[in-house]
Amino acid sequence: MAQHFFGYGSLVNRATHSYPGAEPASLTGWRRVWVHTPIRPLAYLSVEPDPTCTIQGLIAHVPGGDWAALDAREYGYNRHLGHATRANNTPHPIQVYAVPTTASQAVQAAHPILLSYIDTVVQGFLAEFGPQGAAHFFQTTKGWHAPILNDRAAPQYPRAQRLTKAELAMVDEGLSTVGNFAASAQPFINT
Repeated sequence: MAQHFFGYGSLVNRATHSYPGAEPASLTGWRRVWVHTPIRPLAYLSVEPDPTCTIQGLIAHVPGGDWAALDAREYGYNRHLGHATRANNTPHPIQVYAVPTTASQAVQAAHPILLSYIDTVVQGFLAEFGPQGAAHFFQTTKGWHAPILNDRAAPQYPRAQRLTKAELAMVDEGLSTVGNFAASAQPFINT
């Protein structure tokens, strides 16, 4: 069994975890998607198979193969075996978390995406892959038609991070290129 995970969302932000030896990687055959399930009131990131897509993220070792803490963090997801490609083009066996298709539902107004969640994810992509990585995150993620709850003043996301003005501007710029936000002057619902 692979003793590394592939993080494609908040796990890309090293400030949200303490897994050792995390390194940039890519995963082919999967695409990020915003989903919701009956077990959570808000939308969250998952992945779904897509043979035409490659996503960036981090791989990291799970010390001693003790998956309990990570499984608890990622409750509602199942682990899937796969192979990620490290920056030096070497494949590495990993496990990736995905919401089961039977439990996953498309996001809708009753299940908004937290802006503090997006902020945390994009901050990680900026740190690991630069502005191009942040742009790639927005381009390789589906489900941007969902409303976004602007909780920046009082973050509801449990691993929310503080962003610089430049990082916030990159998030807002990325959102302006996707979904309903590209044509909307009021892209957020406020808390």
